[in-house]
Amino acid sequence: MLRSYAHNIYALYIIKISKWFNLVMPIIVLFFQDNDLTMKDIFILKAIYSTGIVALEIPSGYFADVLGRRKTLLIGSVFGAAGFLGYSLSHSFWGFVAAELILGIGQSFISGADSALLYDSLKAQKRKSEYTKLEGRMASVGNYAEALAGILAGLLATISFRTPVYCQVFVSALAIPAAYLLIEPKREMLAHPTMGYILKVVKESMTDLNLRTAILFSSLIGTSTLTFAWLIQPYFQQIDLPVALFGTMWTALNLTVGTSSIFAYKIENRLKQRGIYLLILLGIPVIYILAGFTISTIGMALLFLFYFLRGIATPSLKNNINHYTTSNVRATVLSVRNFIIRILFIAIGPFAGWLIDNYSLSTAYWSLGIIILTLGIAILTPYFLKHKKLT
Repeated sequence: MLRSYAHNIYALYIIKISKWFNLVMPIIVLFFQDNDLTMKDIFILKAIYSTGIVALEIPSGYFADVLGRRKTLLIGSVFGAAGFLGYSLSHSFWGFVAAELILGIGQSFISGADSALLYDSLKAQKRKSEYTKLEGRMASVGNYAEALAGILAGLLATISFRTPVYCQVFVSALAIPAAYLLIEPKREMLAHPTMGYILKVVKESMTDLNLRTAILFSSLIGTSTLTFAWLIQPYFQQIDLPVALFGTMWTALNLTVGTSSIFAYKIENRLKQRGIYLLILLGIPVIYILAGFTISTIGMALLFLFYFLRGIATPSLKNNINHYTTSNVRATVLSVRNFIIRILFIAIGPFAGWLIDNYSLSTAYWSLGIIILTLGIAILTPYFLKHKKLT
């Protein structure tokens, strides 16, 4: 059985690769613009995608805790492949809306369930102390996959901007057999598997200071990294980077985050939780603000620094959440994080697009940086006041 649990890790790698070997993302803005969409339209589409996730994020976490993580991941994998199929057949705003909603449903079933299954698989092998290391490796594999996809996407885009979308259908479908082969770890099951009980769990997760801080801060940073990714291609366009280099630069950025993810557990061990919070609180929004005033070829160094910090933040902040929750509701609690990320993005994404269309990319960067810094301080201040020692 231990071998079966270890097998889960490799299956999760395949699911991660199928999700992150994204041939669409490196040229997505160009693809949308080729279909006559504005930046505001693009961010509205991504807000709709987030709405699809929000609608099922916490219920899908509930399904993962009650029905099993394997079944939930399998459902998410099927919807993910179907969503890209819809993308490949769409040529209008409303066609993309339908595809985004299907993709959002698929993402909601995968997010939370994958990390919960990883943690519980390690726990079943008495290896839960390795979670940050393995979560970092998962993130690293995902980002290396995205990096390689960037190179291939650039080549495929020379045929047409739609060609990478066609290919993505087959890549995303790889997750289906991988999810089917997962083994559900033995764990404590919910004593009262009802939605009312789950809502109680969500409420309690927001009353515990440590868990609330972990969830809210991880959600804020998750939103900031998601938004930043959608500002990369406009940045490239503003500095007149040749389209042929879009994929190459996307690859370089994802190699950066993939590399820092590998060493995230070492940085976490050295800085401890409070130190990680401070590093991310000061680093992420400050880079946003500086990027707004240095949009140039030289300023691209800030993009790499941001992606370096992103590689540290994702596994470390997820580990904090896992540390303060239990296996029987782990997927639900992780889904709360993803739920908040999408709620925030629904508000911030279209706002960013509006700033770009009506003012400038520079204004969007520094405005978002100030917002993220303000919210981060508000979230972490109660935690810092209670935990004055560096622990």
